[in-house]
Amino acid sequence: MEEMPRILVVEDESAIAELLCLNLRHAGFEVAVATDATHAQRMVDVMLPNLAILDWTLPGQSGIALARQWRVAPRTQGLPLIMLTGRSDSSDVVAALESGIDDYLLKPFSSRELLARIKALLRRRAPELLDSEVTVGPLTLNPVTRYVHAHGIQCRLQPTELKLLHYLMVHPFKIHERKALLDRLWGDHVFIEERTVDVHVKRLRISLAAIRCEAMVQTVRGSGYRMAEPETSLAA
Repeated sequence: MEEMPRILVVEDESAIAELLCLNLRHAGFEVAVATDATHAQRMVDVMLPNLAILDWTLPGQSGIALARQWRVAPRTQGLPLIMLTGRSDSSDVVAALESGIDDYLLKPFSSRELLARIKALLRRRAPELLDSEVTVGPLTLNPVTRYVHAHGIQCRLQPTELKLLHYLMVHPFKIHERKALLDRLWGDHVFIEERTVDVHVKRLRISLAAIRCEAMVQTVRGSGYRMAEPETSLAA
């Protein structure tokens, strides 16, 4: 069964939080609620969501301050953020966007519009879920057929190895820490050990050996893994 995207709602007004939860769950999302920034940070520390919806005005630390905090932390830099607020002044919009917010929705808002913006933002921030082919050097992957091919040869990958390779190919040359790969690909389940990534990388390399591309999945000692063409290979 496909895992539902997880959304964290950071909202201290219970009526608004309940309405958001109802609509989001009805639309097929898994939802968690935090009532302030401290609570939200604790929840993100345990499980990284696919997207967060922040109220501007929160008790204690504001939604804007929380957004800035998440944007400078490596683990949450890429977390999609939507701001909900009653502030309509252009300077407020600018302040929200400069804090790292991806989208901005004024209260009162339409649930249909919020859902449309959530889906659009998830599509933009998760290109690894798209159906189009991806190519890096000699290697091409088709997410629909689950085949990869290179040098006139092709092989079919198991779902987890396909997901891992697709993510690496969509973000080539970047070094991905094991914890970050767990967060992105296995849902940040805290009971999964980081060595799980090593096991799947080993399996992926075995599959890619059939098309002479195993060296493209490179180990960066002390850091993690990256995808690059063989001539830029690091010691593995």
